[in-house]
Amino acid sequence: MENACRTLITGASSGIGREIAVRLSRERRLVLHGRDLNRLAETQTACGGAAQHLLLPLDLAEPSGIEAALREFLLREECHIDRFVHCAGLLKILPMRNMELPLARTIMDVNFFSAAEIVRLLVKKNVNQRQLRSIVFVSSTASMFGAKGFNLYCASKGALDSLMRALAVELAPEIRVNSVLPGGVRTAMTQSMFEDPQLAERLESQYPLGAGRASDVAAAVRFLLSDEARWITGQQLVVDGGRTANISA
Repeated sequence: MENACRTLITGASSGIGREIAVRLSRERRLVLHGRDLNRLAETQTACGGAAQHLLLPLDLAEPSGIEAALREFLLREECHIDRFVHCAGLLKILPMRNMELPLARTIMDVNFFSAAEIVRLLVKKNVNQRQLRSIVFVSSTASMFGAKGFNLYCASKGALDSLMRALAVELAPEIRVNSVLPGGVRTAMTQSMFEDPQLAERLESQYPLGAGRASDVAAAVRFLLSDEARWITGQQLVVDGGRTANISA
């Protein structure tokens, strides 16, 4: 049974999710999730022991399809999930007056409801045989603070962190549940922000340690998944280069 256990990473096809996958591949067998099979294959190639990692192409914007797809995948591959990292995320910067309900639902589906649905399935004995031991949600400091145009993104990450705390109590002591809250990290999703010279300069000045790298977040996720964090659950680990401590910004 132990040999069949794997770590599931959503959003592994790029950015922070890919970095987490590469970092964890040195010590774990992975299930790499993403929408684009070609980009997932690129992540797989970048991972150590590439051939031992499995690919799960699936669109999380359709949560109603997750149950059948995940059940079938676990049965076909004869594996179970002992650790789950939800890194899939969708960011659309729009003022509330321009936000339409279909887009709002998509953001909540990808950032929040898909995570809840995956956990719901992984804690079922007839799906995952009680193998799950640790969950890490990749949230954001946007779950604690507001920003113009980030309305639904902030809401989705706030919901994710609230779910984390509730699950940490409900699933203990067998399963630990925590969140990592990155600040400004350069990824494909945030590249447009850093391409604005004025915004990039302001971001750099507000972060005592400067803007972050995806590897900074991956290191925090690795720690929370490990046995070294055995007495940590229900916590938000902020990884933001000191931004939220900087009241002078």
